[in-house]
Amino acid sequence: MTEHQKHDRGKKINHIPNHLIDETSPYLLQHAYNPVNWYPWSNEALQLSREKDKPILLSIGYAACHWCHVMEHESFEDEETAHLMNEFFINIKIDREERPDIDDIYMKAVQMLTGHGGWPMTVFLTPNLKPFYAGTYFPPDDRHGLPSFKRILVGVEKAWQEQRDEVEESSSSIAEHINLMDQVNKSESNIDEDIIKQGIDRLIAVFDYTWGGFGNPPKFPHSSALSLATRKAKTNAIKASREDECLNMLTTTLDKMAYGGIHDQLGGGFARYATDRQWLIPHFEKMLYDNALLCRNYLEGYLLTKEIYWRNVAENILEFVIRELKTKDNCFYSSLDADSEGVEGKFYVWTYNEIISLLGKEDGPWFASIFDVTEKGNFEHGYNILHLSQSEEALAKANSISKDELWKRIDLLKEKLFAARENRIRPQTDDKILTNWNSLMISAFVAGYKILQNQKYLDIAKSGAKFILENMFVDNRLLHTWGKGKAKLNGYLDDYTYFVQALLDLSSVDFETNWLTKAININDLVINKFFDKDIQDFYYTSNDHEKLISRTKNYYDGSVPSATSTAAFNLLRLARITGNKDYQEKAENILRHYADYLARVPDQFANMLCALDFNLGKPIDIVLVADKKSKNWQEILFAIHKYYLPNSQVILKDANESSETKSIQILQDKTIIEDKPTVYICHNFSCQKPLTDIESIKSELSSLREDISKT
Repeated sequence: MTEHQKHDRGKKINHIPNHLIDETSPYLLQHAYNPVNWYPWSNEALQLSREKDKPILLSIGYAACHWCHVMEHESFEDEETAHLMNEFFINIKIDREERPDIDDIYMKAVQMLTGHGGWPMTVFLTPNLKPFYAGTYFPPDDRHGLPSFKRILVGVEKAWQEQRDEVEESSSSIAEHINLMDQVNKSESNIDEDIIKQGIDRLIAVFDYTWGGFGNPPKFPHSSALSLATRKAKTNAIKASREDECLNMLTTTLDKMAYGGIHDQLGGGFARYATDRQWLIPHFEKMLYDNALLCRNYLEGYLLTKEIYWRNVAENILEFVIRELKTKDNCFYSSLDADSEGVEGKFYVWTYNEIISLLGKEDGPWFASIFDVTEKGNFEHGYNILHLSQSEEALAKANSISKDELWKRIDLLKEKLFAARENRIRPQTDDKILTNWNSLMISAFVAGYKILQNQKYLDIAKSGAKFILENMFVDNRLLHTWGKGKAKLNGYLDDYTYFVQALLDLSSVDFETNWLTKAININDLVINKFFDKDIQDFYYTSNDHEKLISRTKNYYDGSVPSATSTAAFNLLRLARITGNKDYQEKAENILRHYADYLARVPDQFANMLCALDFNLGKPIDIVLVADKKSKNWQEILFAIHKYYLPNSQVILKDANESSETKSIQILQDKTIIEDKPTVYICHNFSCQKPLTDIESIKSELSSLREDISKT
């Protein structure tokens, strides 16, 4: 850790606050006492740029970003730098998590101009918001081949004054190219199983057979690719088959990530990514969305393989979120910082002597051998990142004990270290509540409930969804962010689509009819507000959103599933539930539109491939009808969710049917028989007789699972 990484973020320079002081984003508030005259993105700031004919210095980052903090300390807290910024520019600071629409537009500019992207992002705009110069982190002095930030400021101002025509011509060209970047030629390919096979083959080609994951470092989890691998894996596949390769991709990646330093071995949860091939050294920030998606990966992997270790990893993720990110309203904060006391990772790393001192001369060396803790250290300056030195099977064998006995001893020692770690200065929490990320976490808690059978998880999921409906669904529209007791900012496509997904997931485990009816209503808002009738897909911003230089789309599956792929998935699910053929047609148009990309770049369209697989697979629709006030339905519910059936739909219906559900096709003519919880199973468009005996239900679902495995 270099000296410039060790700044004290807690120290505030004694300045009059700037225009960020009334914001709700913790990231913006961190900059409220900078000597820079920061503005939030606002009409006031944009108008000021036009009136004074000054270019805009747009700085974009987020609260958990380590290098954002570094640049703040080095440049934005520096009086000389701030003077140049205030003299030459209208300075606007944006939290990328609050304004992903703006971030997406200008990230395209950064990538176009520099060949790479990242945060902090620094973009210079003309008063009409067109970018003309951009970069990411700039140091305070010329360093590592990068010009100093002060030199950049002076150079940009000189170009603005002396080469105005060239600057404006260049900015117009860049803005034109940004608009072209979202244009996709419609595919002529058929949307069939061959596309999925081609996509899988390309994923196999970039798979790391030794350490798991895809591509070269830095390594991200690629949760959507893991979901696709889970869908196509078969536990009884013939060796060297594509299905066996999918199982290998899944098992190797889930194991190696869980063994690695990217996984918090003491507190649960995962960091955002690893800087190395082995998943050892993370970028230490913990994001809500990563943990939501990885929780589902591990739970689905457990359903497929019955691997207990993965079940435990998933449970620890949920407990981490409850402990460190859950609000009193059962919503979820956005992230934990990478830094504490100004040093990246300081909260999480250990010296060998600390381990021995805390655990003793017998347990300490044993624990150190299990988690690769040495006097030399496996990180920087003699520090160690805890990670399993071998697989749990190998460790148990080396110690001549069972895996259960191994974990029993490990867990007792981990409790001591965790208690000691709690006394350290914690990383800061980004306490804003985002509709999209909260929705992903609601879905994860639903998965936790139906697979781990813990009522607490359902209660949290329901409370979180109700909070969004009561506080962030205003005047028939979703808002994006909540902070300081208020919701604001128009919702984006992923706010809507992730929330529809969460509501559908809730309807698979809970009798409250509101989940399903709200999912249908909000999905219709998606079509009304975001649909591009010409291209037959979706914009990222609504038709009444603030006008920017580009109305972008969101179709790449990256760290999170794309808003467009989630919209397609929801439409397919709702088409089967409601019988609405327009939903089906719109979803298939999206899949057809991007078909060529699904096969060529599957790592960037993995969730879209999952939606295609759902569309092509033999459908399984299951309705459980019961008196929700009775107790004997829950055993049947857990039996239904016991098997990994990725193309299944499960809907619960209260026997005391609400008039709200009478028009929903999947629930029509589904009644309770002899006051017993009754299950209706339809497979491949053929419905069987209703079942009330739990053993018959289990037998039928087991047969379906076997049938799918052989297909």
